[in-house]
Amino acid sequence: MTGPATLKRTPLIDLHQELGGKIVPFAGWSMPIQFAGVIEEHLCVREKAGLFDVSHMGEIEVRGPGALDYLQRLVTNDVDTLTDGGILYSVMCYENGGIVDDLLVHRYNEEHYFLCVNASNTDKDFEWAIRQADGFDVRVENISAQTAQLALQGPRAVEILKTLTPVDLDAIGYYRFERGPVSGSQCVISRTGYTGEDGFELYLPSQEAAALARKILSAGEPFGIQPIGLGARDTLRLEMGYALYGQEISQDIHPLEARLGWVVKLDKRGGFTGRDALVAAKEKGVTRRLSALKVLERGVPRPHYKILRNGSPVGEVTSGTFSPSLNAGIALGFVPADRAKPGETYEIEIRGRGVQAQVVPLPFVPSHVKK
Repeated sequence: MTGPATLKRTPLIDLHQELGGKIVPFAGWSMPIQFAGVIEEHLCVREKAGLFDVSHMGEIEVRGPGALDYLQRLVTNDVDTLTDGGILYSVMCYENGGIVDDLLVHRYNEEHYFLCVNASNTDKDFEWAIRQADGFDVRVENISAQTAQLALQGPRAVEILKTLTPVDLDAIGYYRFERGPVSGSQCVISRTGYTGEDGFELYLPSQEAAALARKILSAGEPFGIQPIGLGARDTLRLEMGYALYGQEISQDIHPLEARLGWVVKLDKRGGFTGRDALVAAKEKGVTRRLSALKVLERGVPRPHYKILRNGSPVGEVTSGTFSPSLNAGIALGFVPADRAKPGETYEIEIRGRGVQAQVVPLPFVPSHVKK
């Protein structure tokens, strides 16, 4: 087990402590779980803007003449569809179809890409990426240590960032990025996020991150910005139904069960690792499917709580929380595939009692990402 002395720290750790952040261990890192409080921070992002430290996330650079062909093999989505400055959401799979990780693929040009992967999986993903590079003319490098990431999210995010950069932010479409200066730091400015709100993820040299974070918080003060911890990051992503590795997706879950069939291109050029297993799974049909559940009574579902039908366990909650936007308990979980449609009712066992819940469409609340 990782002890406090061995926890990694992001470049913003001093700022987090200065701002009163409650620091906890997360995926081997010392990270702020909250500042003002999860509900207040959550609503601030939905209504104004929030700044997240996501420097614990991993970044892997891929360069070389074989980069495109290599990435086609590595990930399930079709990298051929990317143009320069484009971003692709995908998963990597093992040969058996289980998920190595989900990730974002960013294309600088046909011979230069970078991947953003989950913090808890960075070392594993890098080793997997290196193994998969056999036979391709590519160089794969883990650049996580020298790269920081800040996420500015919320309806006022664009206005705030406009005060700090000459880059034409309105010209950056959803799942697109540009490179340019933000208050003196050269950044990758990516129109992506994990909240369902409009905003940006900024990648920059680690040593410049704390200074830029301070400038963003200062520039955002008139707009009501707040620093946001991992607690609200989780409630925000859960309201959108976004997957979290180790919960909705894992080596024991394949993407067709996890409602990620849209990122699996079985007929793309070159195939991909795990394709044969997923073809077989598709032909066989899934027996369980990830679904969104809204609790109809009082009660907050949590991971691993049992999902019941007529009193018998039929599934399990993967993520659950109190939704500040809906003022109700919400969950993601696996239920029988033939009873996964909106309107189906289940009970979730909360503190020994079966609490009524209904399958609902995702997202739980409307998305406001840039169209």
